[in-house]
Amino acid sequence: KQYLMCPIFVVPQFTWCLDACIREKFVDAKRARELQGFLDGVKKGQEQVLGDLSMILCDPFAINTLALSTIRNLQELISQENLPRDNHELHLLLRMLSLGHGAWDMIDSQVFKEPKLDSELITKFLPLLMSLVVDDYTFNVEHKLPTEEKVPVMYPNTLPDVFTKFLQENRIACEIGLYYLLHITKQRNKNSLLRLLPAIKETYNDTAFTDIFLHLFTSNLTLLSEEFGSEEFCTHIFDGFFINALTKKENIHRHILRLLLHLHHKVAPSKLESLQKALEPTKTNGEAVKELYNQLSEKLQQKKASPPAAEPEPAAMDLPLYSVPTPPVV
Repeated sequence: KQYLMCPIFVVPQFTWCLDACIREKFVDAKRARELQGFLDGVKKGQEQVLGDLSMILCDPFAINTLALSTIRNLQELISQENLPRDNHELHLLLRMLSLGHGAWDMIDSQVFKEPKLDSELITKFLPLLMSLVVDDYTFNVEHKLPTEEKVPVMYPNTLPDVFTKFLQENRIACEIGLYYLLHITKQRNKNSLLRLLPAIKETYNDTAFTDIFLHLFTSNLTLLSEEFGSEEFCTHIFDGFFINALTKKENIHRHILRLLLHLHHKVAPSKLESLQKALEPTKTNGEAVKELYNQLSEKLQQKKASPPAAEPEPAAMDLPLYSVPTPPVV
């Protein structure tokens, strides 16, 4: 097997193995050992191979698979009552996420060395994230208890300051936190979503406002379409997160308009009116925003002109993940 560890063979072998994981949307134990073997097999004098491997790992599909595998791994640790520090597969996933996110730094600097993982990511952040999952499990179990055994319990609505700080200062923690938010949104977990949402208004390098995240997030939000009939829920989602960030990037404006085009008939009428005013394009907005806004205005006009009728349940915006290059971190 020695010839397989030559630089010319490492990259395609690593790519094929990772591609198999991407197709299954999970890195299992067997493939994790194979991937680790390739990473550990890079010898002195062959460090430039790390640049090739990091560029492969920075692909959005690879990041998606590694982050989802991390969330699944944490859930398994909870069920086994184990800690992150003792799990080798989890360490490898974090190692590959770190390589992927550091790809452009490595290429720009031409220093081919694995980024050092922050130990507090494993000893503090991941246990905090696991505690959020446990809070959710506990709340759900208590609500399933027979009526006579129930004790009135409120869902936790705050987060530890240190958790929010990790999302702002550590790019790997930020990535995992955002993918956890996507996970709970896809599960239609409204309580957990509203608890975590305020924490992502300020994230590392504004990762929460990239096209890739917003594309996935708005798609998953359509699964909660019935909740948009509540003005309180709309206020949390639109005013609490999207509207306040409009001035940051124009892509946020586009994503809100696309979401409303899909869900306008489910949104509380009073809220829809205020959103239409808040989202009206300015002279500085691009043609894409103006076109989407015009489409929304036409839909609302048609709705007013036509008699009320039972609306069909909207299908989720099951769109493919864009394959776009990961930009360098400034």
